[in-house]
Amino acid sequence: MREQIGFLSGDMGLYGRLSPREILEFFGKLNGMDSPRRSMRIREMITMLDMQSFADVRTDKLSTGMKQKTAIARTMLHDPSILILDEPTSGLDVPTARTIETAILDAKRTGKCVLYSTHVMEEAEYLCDRIAVISDGVLKMTGTMEQLRAATGKRRLREIFLELLGLPDGD
Repeated sequence: MREQIGFLSGDMGLYGRLSPREILEFFGKLNGMDSPRRSMRIREMITMLDMQSFADVRTDKLSTGMKQKTAIARTMLHDPSILILDEPTSGLDVPTARTIETAILDAKRTGKCVLYSTHVMEEAEYLCDRIAVISDGVLKMTGTMEQLRAATGKRRLREIFLELLGLPDGD
């Protein structure tokens, strides 16, 4: 089952003394990838996430965005069919967030199941086919944006979220 899942948590779990390339090599071996496949996937991840300029720099010298790209590359390296991503763009600049969003959309296009947890309503609205609104561990509603709009009479996910929580939206 572990081979089928790629998990990204808020704690990036990177080794500061290793470069992104070394981290990917290490995790590729942990995931049982043979050398040719591992090398090919490492190249693909570095290219896809635009990591060429820092792939061989120690991770403790990298910016938050560079570390986040490394963590996402590690999550996707073994080409799992299920991706569980917790706040993957948290604290990132707009260009870096866009690179990560593109990688997520590409994963969806190839048929991967992506579970995406975020507090950024705009991201959820853009990236997700179905949305679950959860507050204090309670599922308030789940559905497509159209279903959520129809049920609440609101247009934006932020407004829908506030409506489902019974809070004023300030508009």
